Amino acid sequence: MYDFAHPIEDAVEGITHSICTLEFEDHRPLYDWVVIETGYKTSPEENPKQIEFAKLYLTNVVTGKRYIKKLVEDGVVDGWDDPRLVSIAALRRRGFTPEAIKMFVELVGVTKAQGSVEYPMLEYCIREDLKLKVKRMMAILDPVKLVIDNYPEDQVEYMEVSNNQENPDMGTRKVPFTKELYIEREDFMEEPPKKYFRLFPGNEVRLMNAYFVTCTGFEKDEDGNVTCIHCTYDPATKGGNFTERKVKGTIHWVSASKGINAEVRLYENIVDEEKGVYNEEDGSMNINPHSLTVLKNCILEPELVNAKPEDRFQFVRNGYFCVDNKDSKENALVFNRIVSLKSSFKLQK
Repeated sequence: MYDFAHPIEDAVEGITHSICTLEFEDHRPLYDWVVIETGYKTSPEENPKQIEFAKLYLTNVVTGKRYIKKLVEDGVVDGWDDPRLVSIAALRRRGFTPEAIKMFVELVGVTKAQGSVEYPMLEYCIREDLKLKVKRMMAILDPVKLVIDNYPEDQVEYMEVSNNQENPDMGTRKVPFTKELYIEREDFMEEPPKKYFRLFPGNEVRLMNAYFVTCTGFEKDEDGNVTCIHCTYDPATKGGNFTERKVKGTIHWVSASKGINAEVRLYENIVDEEKGVYNEEDGSMNINPHSLTVLKNCILEPELVNAKPEDRFQFVRNGYFCVDNKDSKENALVFNRIVSLKSSFKLQK
């Protein structure tokens, strides 16, 4: 029935070109015959044309509807708009922009040659689209407290920070700096390996857009986890213009008293990259058990309290993020990682 309905509907509705995938190529003679024999169109110039092209296959993603349906029914994902999927709703929720998707389609092009496209190409497109558009904010995803012992107890300074160093037209903002801060846990090590230039006892680093600090000690809980890091600061090193001495490490921070709490969700491919999408023996999916990581106690700089669903930002040193359009609430913000900052993917010119 489809072989008859397809050409007749196109002719009746005035369709000029019917774009199909390659499996319909053998049906084209029948398509043309039905259009002519039914008398809906009488000249080659008026007749709708069927044109075929190859499907777009992305590596390491699930696109088949019956497979996605199973993922939803089995509770592996939380719906057809789960950010690990590649439906339009899912891509939008994760934070992909229309411009990035259009760029991706233009790069891939139209062809009759069957093949696959690396998912990192899509990630490349969103990085290219966002890098000059979004504010670069500080967010601590795995926080540990940093106390500057020689900083005044109740003092609050407001550091002037560029919103996007690559786009000066985006202006600056004021970020509060206080005696107690949060930094990333991975930015401190008790016994660091060689070429580790971040905080460790006796080492000096730059706090981004603020001061040089030197680690003087740390505290642990009874399980051996570092709970607090102590340091001193050099008041002469404020901002990025101090040149009398250099440090090799620069880390970001958020004020402990002024920062806001948020949930951050980190996404990876929903299928195991090494095993491929489907199990060849039984056709089941090779699910990646680590495709979603939920971080509940992240600390973000206070300006982000005004973020709205689908607002996008770069979290410096972490990646590009988008406010979730489904679960985020005014007093309980949820951010989805769109993509990490870097990739080994290189666009072939």
